[in-house]
Amino acid sequence: MKPDATKEFIPVRIAVLTVSDTRTLLDDNSGQTLVDRIQTAGHIVSVRKIIADERADIAAQLRIWCDDPDIDVVISTGGTGLTGRDVTVEAHRDVYEKEIEAFATVFTIVSMKKIGTSAVQSRATGGVANGTYLFALPGSPGACKDAWDEILVKQLDYRHGPCNFVEIFPRLNEHQRRK
Repeated sequence: MKPDATKEFIPVRIAVLTVSDTRTLLDDNSGQTLVDRIQTAGHIVSVRKIIADERADIAAQLRIWCDDPDIDVVISTGGTGLTGRDVTVEAHRDVYEKEIEAFATVFTIVSMKKIGTSAVQSRATGGVANGTYLFALPGSPGACKDAWDEILVKQLDYRHGPCNFVEIFPRLNEHQRRK
């Protein structure tokens, strides 16, 4: 589906978090893949950071960014697998107010087309906390490309129909309003 040309594009402010015990900005190909795609789409990279695979530290960083009024979306890459050090999904779920279950399902469908049954090893997830969208993607550039190109670029575009994440930004915190 093509974007609705009658609607104005709304840039979204996105934080990129790479979860890794070994990566640096010089060799963080997955984080760079996200940064390049975010900017090409016309969105703003608010901040980029690399953090070690430590559940409490990841959750703390997510909470800091969820409290930052200059960040609308957080996309993390890495730590979504099955090994003992893969704790990004648990950290995200420590922060979520609501999980976007269908994100994982759609990501699996997209991945199946590219990597077949190996897609079952991914635990990509999405959720919402304090009016901020959070997405945890696998640590491979290919997975980041797939998630961005097939899901996020559309859902983070206000012009995408029949619905998108951007159009409901104003309602994400409506439960906190006084009645």
